[in-house]
Amino acid sequence: MRRKVIAGNWKMNMLPNEAINFIEELTPLVSDTKNEVILCVPYTDLFYSLLNVQGTNIKIGAQNMHWEEKGAYTGEVSGKMLKSIGVEYVIIGHSERRQYFAETDESVNKKIKAAFLNGLKPIVCVGETLEQREEGKTVEIITKQTQLALDGLTNEQVENTIIAYEPIWAIGTGKTATSEDANNSIKEIRNKIGKIYGQNTADRVIIQYGGSVKPSNAKELFEMSDIDGGLVGGASLKSEEFSKIVNYK
Repeated sequence: MRRKVIAGNWKMNMLPNEAINFIEELTPLVSDTKNEVILCVPYTDLFYSLLNVQGTNIKIGAQNMHWEEKGAYTGEVSGKMLKSIGVEYVIIGHSERRQYFAETDESVNKKIKAAFLNGLKPIVCVGETLEQREEGKTVEIITKQTQLALDGLTNEQVENTIIAYEPIWAIGTGKTATSEDANNSIKEIRNKIGKIYGQNTADRVIIQYGGSVKPSNAKELFEMSDIDGGLVGGASLKSEEFSKIVNYK
């Protein structure tokens, strides 16, 4: 039985003092959950967040990393740097990174390999645009993105990769894929992994749904057969809202 993983993606929000207050508020609200709770915070919040989650069941992730270990890459942060301060997870290939910072399937793949090299667990984002969806290309796009992201990984690495299916048209728009649509898309991703790495491996991969997840739709989404939790954007910025998603049952 796959575990449920609920990850908050704060994006470019929260100053360090806000992060500390948020974690203090969230900790008692999620202390009894059996689900895995992750907060993916801006670089400036990482150290403070890591200090304040000690002794709790909350894990901390970053929102991006470079594939090189060090060098002349102004403004970048490496996996080795993240690991050195205690970060466990890292989001890779979010649609906003692909859209605004020209990330490609190739760079996503490099970053995933670098994450594993440094003992980090990647949360890899895939998803189609509204135009691609209307053209009936959803399955083609998301399975190709998945295949290229995982290229060259071992079965064990694939099993330790979290995939977040985030239809781009649903991110921050208030629109959500129906639970059936989301589940069917995630099944297609799982089937693609199964064809390449075998069904046993595919059945172990955590695949989340992301895209306007909120307390009112979390239960319906997370109780679908193939949805293993969520990557939560806006609703992860309010401790009470986020806790309701974590404690969706």
